[in-house]
Amino acid sequence: LELLFRETRGLGEQVAISACYIEIYNETVYDLLSDEPAEACTVAVEEPNNKGVSRIKGVSYRSLPTIEEDCRAYAQGNMQRTVSGHKLNRDSSRSHAVLSVLLERQLGEGQRSAAKLNMVDLAGSERLSKTGSSGKHQAEAQHINKSLSFLEQVVVALGDQGRGHIPYRSSKLTRLLQDSLGGNTKTLMMAAVSPADYNYDETLSTLRYAN
Repeated sequence: LELLFRETRGLGEQVAISACYIEIYNETVYDLLSDEPAEACTVAVEEPNNKGVSRIKGVSYRSLPTIEEDCRAYAQGNMQRTVSGHKLNRDSSRSHAVLSVLLERQLGEGQRSAAKLNMVDLAGSERLSKTGSSGKHQAEAQHINKSLSFLEQVVVALGDQGRGHIPYRSSKLTRLLQDSLGGNTKTLMMAAVSPADYNYDETLSTLRYAN
């Protein structure tokens, strides 16, 4: 992000940078930059005219004139994230989060170009026998695992040259990441793995998923 700000500042007032930050918790989308209480800051995912890329209706976009302002917005959003503890992690993410940075550049009278950078924190898949999750936390894990599976299906379908239908509508996560996975986009995945022998199977599974 520092590089992004440094490069765009050289273009002066022609470039505006803004961002929104959301989490997907149990297939409900929450605005992490809203000043409203958590239960009042749900937003809707909609697809304009039943075609094109899905949009988030009612989400807060914050202007980011400096890298410091961006860091403050990111920190505020992280404070609103849904986390909980289990046997393997005392601060486990219970949701997927998407920080979208939007760059808009004025090219001339009535003309502009735009680009978007999505930074996604995927909650890790969970083996209930190890985490000891039950009740509410078990339901959270099931939603997490299901959406990760749908994301894998989309990526596999994109790699199948003969396949016409891409199942973006399977989950909120895949709908929101449609413009990060297809078209003229570049996608990078970083995987967090454990060095412990006890987690060997999970580490191998994570690397296979990323691959």
